[in-house]
Amino acid sequence: MRYARYLLPAVLAVVSFAALAEPQTYRLDPVHSQVVFNVDHNGYSRSFGRLRVTEGTLRFDPDNWAASSVDATIDTTSVDMGDASWDKAVRGSSLLDTSHAPTARFTSESVEKRGDSDGIVHGKLTLRGVTLPLDIPFRVNRIGRTIYGLHTVAGFSARVSLDRTAYGMKSNLNSIGTDVSVWLEIEAIRGGDARSTSDKETSDAPAQ
Repeated sequence: MRYARYLLPAVLAVVSFAALAEPQTYRLDPVHSQVVFNVDHNGYSRSFGRLRVTEGTLRFDPDNWAASSVDATIDTTSVDMGDASWDKAVRGSSLLDTSHAPTARFTSESVEKRGDSDGIVHGKLTLRGVTLPLDIPFRVNRIGRTIYGLHTVAGFSARVSLDRTAYGMKSNLNSIGTDVSVWLEIEAIRGGDARSTSDKETSDAPAQ
């Protein structure tokens, strides 16, 4: 019995440390997350477009990246090429085919640390109903409290290239490039609703 008073605090300390060591859960913030892509236009230029990240969950452990994961959904109907007619064409059946596949989804299978702030998330992308492996190199920009102290945010940047024909987009090969460059700028809020907290932050921001 005389050891019990020492044993119990030690057990509690171990349990507390284990809890802190687990990956933190974040919700992707659709207000401050975006997907930007570009593709060659018949050699004249590279045309840019945007897509919205609608929802997703991220688990990240700064001390053990291998325990991290991500599951993100992208609204393909939100495609914005800067022109209404072009938007409609890209949403059409020969390209994104949004009437049959209104969303795309990326789910991770593993996360690999490559440097102090750089890594690769290995996973699968489902686009137009086609699911293929995809490895996304990424950088951890910052994890910390917002300047208003409302919540903790994790910020990431990533870039990857896709072959659109692999996902069934084989039209206009003589005018639209097959290699699509994709940039992802992602913010995720720890343990809360991304939209509601972002709206609160905006409403609390001082007038400029």
